[in-house]
Amino acid sequence: MNQAARHIGRTLAFVLPVVLVLSGTLAVTRVPWAAPADSQVLTASSNTASTQARGLAPHEVLRDKLLTEMQEKNPGVALTHLQQAVNGRPSLARHCVEIARSIGRAAVARYGPKQAQSYARPVCDTSYASGVQAR
Repeated sequence: MNQAARHIGRTLAFVLPVVLVLSGTLAVTRVPWAAPADSQVLTASSNTASTQARGLAPHEVLRDKLLTEMQEKNPGVALTHLQQAVNGRPSLARHCVEIARSIGRAAVARYGPKQAQSYARPVCDTSYASGVQAR
């Protein structure tokens, strides 16, 4: 009986995490200090994702979303959401520098170098600032 229970326990220890991952029950966490509680978070399982975005890598979708957000609101909001995305999905961290620079270049094009620099945040070290300087 003891050996049967051990076998069942080992099987569950292997199968349960696989089932949880495949069923999509793992959640993306939020950073409560970075944005108001009423803001929406886009997840990979969102039904409202555009059909064009489905062919893009996750970091490209995030970059495009943040560049649009930067145009509609301001670079500070986009940088805050970049930090939230990287904190919630660490695999995006290797693309953080590229995305922050893109936001910096776009901010200079829209606001000019002086005003764009005023939106700087400590996201991905100084990548946003280097994007502002590159323009």
